[in-house]
Amino acid sequence: MSRAMFEYTKTVLSKVSFDTALFCREVQKAIQRLLPYEIEELKVFIRSLILQNPELNQCLIYLKT
Repeated sequence: MSRAMFEYTKTVLSKVSFDTALFCREVQKAIQRLLPYEIEELKVFIRSLILQNPELNQCLIYLKT
């Protein structure tokens, strides 16, 4: 079940990457429902999205990187 949630989270983040505020809100939700190792994988995924959309960089604060 948890892996499905991780994949769903990646899908949602990809779809809302056009809006920084919405993206940040979804990142916060993801941190609450994902397991610690999945959050590490999510950091890698978000960094790849930031390469495409640099304005999403401000959301890294929620990941404590």
